[in-house]
Amino acid sequence: MTQNILAKIAKIDQFQGLWQGSLRLSPQILGRLKTWVIITSTGASTRIEGVKMTDEEIARFLRGWKGKRPKSRDEQEVAGYADLIGRIFDNWKTIKLTEGWILQLHGILLQFSEKDQTHKGKYKDSPNTVVMTNRQGEPVVLFDPTPPYLVKAEMQEAIAWTNEQLEKKEIHPLLIIANFIFEFLAIHPFKDGNGRISRALTNLLLLKAGYSYTPYVSLDEIIEQTKAEYYLALRATQKNHKTKHEDITPWVEYLLSSLLEQSEKARKLMESEQPEKLLSEKQTQIYQLFEKNDELSVSEIDKLLKGKIPQATIKQALSRLVTWKLLERIGQARSTRYKKPNH
Repeated sequence: MTQNILAKIAKIDQFQGLWQGSLRLSPQILGRLKTWVIITSTGASTRIEGVKMTDEEIARFLRGWKGKRPKSRDEQEVAGYADLIGRIFDNWKTIKLTEGWILQLHGILLQFSEKDQTHKGKYKDSPNTVVMTNRQGEPVVLFDPTPPYLVKAEMQEAIAWTNEQLEKKEIHPLLIIANFIFEFLAIHPFKDGNGRISRALTNLLLLKAGYSYTPYVSLDEIIEQTKAEYYLALRATQKNHKTKHEDITPWVEYLLSSLLEQSEKARKLMESEQPEKLLSEKQTQIYQLFEKNDELSVSEIDKLLKGKIPQATIKQALSRLVTWKLLERIGQARSTRYKKPNH
């Protein structure tokens, strides 16, 4: 327990009390924020695992896919995670940290994925060593998770310990959550979907521990933006896992830094009276272009900004501005244009 760890926990908890005690945001704004976080969390969590869709493409896909089967592998993974995280945000009070629930959540995650139908909602039945290719093109074993025959016992042990400690209240809940997520990733209980399930479970456990701003600021997005640090912290902790020198500090430090950033973003939300104040610098730059222009397309915005903001970022910003009803979308696909709504 370093001073750094204690200081981060204190700051996060100080804000949690502030959020619960003096929230001024309207239910409409909170509803729109939650809708947007489902999109950004889905985008971030699936892109970490190799999906290529932008938030704008995900927003468009989720608006129009209800009732249809997603076609491509990217769409299948996006539809599964969006459904999973949406259910967690809406039903976290009734979802418990049990083996049965974790298997059920895994089934929801992979429900649309054609390649995963035989093993969704089931523990792995073959080893899933984590391998990367080095610069010479040779495979390097990064991490050797729990073998299949030990998964059930180790999962039950990790779940029992976590629930027991959360009930005892002797260890801070953020440390218990960090430990459980690390153990879950070390076991790597599923053939596929371990990273996505770990992030969904982090959101669930934060909500159950009283961090009620979780659905309004995407933790998955923060993890995607710090992906290199995420993997470094995991590897540094896994290196000594199940040895006499076991030390979870690198992982705890990383997760608390991410949670602190999440609470800082939530603070900005709470201090805002109007949606305009929730915008980042780049979103504000884009929004201000509509003061002098009635309608604009992505390519026109790109020209006006002289290429200073990447097109993918412009599309993401426009999607958020539409979600907050600061702009309206006209037309579809390549002919899409944006304008300020007539109030």
